[in-house]
Amino acid sequence: MVTLEKIQKAIIEAIRQSGIKQAELGEKIGVSQSTIAHYLRGRILPSLDTLSRLCTVLDLDANEILCVERPKDY
Repeated sequence: MVTLEKIQKAIIEAIRQSGIKQAELGEKIGVSQSTIAHYLRGRILPSLDTLSRLCTVLDLDANEILCVERPKDY
């Protein structure tokens, strides 16, 4: 089951693993460094537009971040 908590954890892990500094990441996706800090603290989730840019910058599949599993026969 997809939950907001799982999505938050996936976003936090992706940002941490990227090694990109918060200010740099914020600049690349069009948000402030403090907004990135809020993502990392799990206080807020990015909007869908911002999530899309985040996935692009971090070279991530949105399905991973959204905890979507494809059926095996898909």
